[in-house]
Amino acid sequence: MIETVPNLFDVSGRVVVVTGGFGQLGRQFCAALASRGARVAALDQAADAGRARDLFGDLHDRILSVPVDITSRASIESALAAVNTRWGEPHGLINAAALDSPPGAPAAENGPFESYPETSWDRVMEVNVKGTFLCCQAIGGQMAKAGRGSIVNVASIYGVVSPDQRIYEYRRQAGQTFYKPVAYAASKSALLNMTRYLATYWADRHVRVNTVTFGGVFNGQDEAFLAGYNARVPMGRMAHSDEYNGAVIFLLSDASSYMTGSNMVLDGGFTAW
Repeated sequence: MIETVPNLFDVSGRVVVVTGGFGQLGRQFCAALASRGARVAALDQAADAGRARDLFGDLHDRILSVPVDITSRASIESALAAVNTRWGEPHGLINAAALDSPPGAPAAENGPFESYPETSWDRVMEVNVKGTFLCCQAIGGQMAKAGRGSIVNVASIYGVVSPDQRIYEYRRQAGQTFYKPVAYAASKSALLNMTRYLATYWADRHVRVNTVTFGGVFNGQDEAFLAGYNARVPMGRMAHSDEYNGAVIFLLSDASSYMTGSNMVLDGGFTAW
């Protein structure tokens, strides 16, 4: 007899915590989940109710905005207590908070590997790796005690393959010393094995842990960069901000009930070449 489920992708009523919930992708995840009936907690250093209204519009009353420092276990536990009080114990966790070297970063951060600042390395690792580790400890630990849950760790193509420094050749030709730095790539690679570790560690407590590996997202980058990047993508373009929502909903829903310890790649084919 074939068992049917009315809607495998249903996330209505589920409590989902999104770190970096006010970021470019995090706010997409929050809105997509809230619009499908989930109860969402957006954890972010910049979280506040007024900004939530600006970002989420009519959905803001379905999204709890909680300011948090994910590098502090005490801050995460305080945020989790607020989530528990408002929505109850989480069913899902999306670790989307991350640091990269922004366009206005000090020149040393985008300089040669040999002189990459130790302080920059520590800052990226603190947020991208330690922050994910602490959130999994506190929030994932609570889900494990409840005997259910799904964790989605947001990684990057640069955690799977090395950044193609040729994309930035146009900057070097213009007289700049520019290389995509090492820390972001190393931090995102670390998430892949943290995911596998937790998937096996919590399997008997019915907490699934998976990674999503995303390609670049269009965010007003300069035309020279886009030309170089898009030439490396079989689909010929960067992703739009909302194109990763489906993968996240899939991993948080019962549609992925037999999936754990896996890495789902959405990159327009970037890593296929």
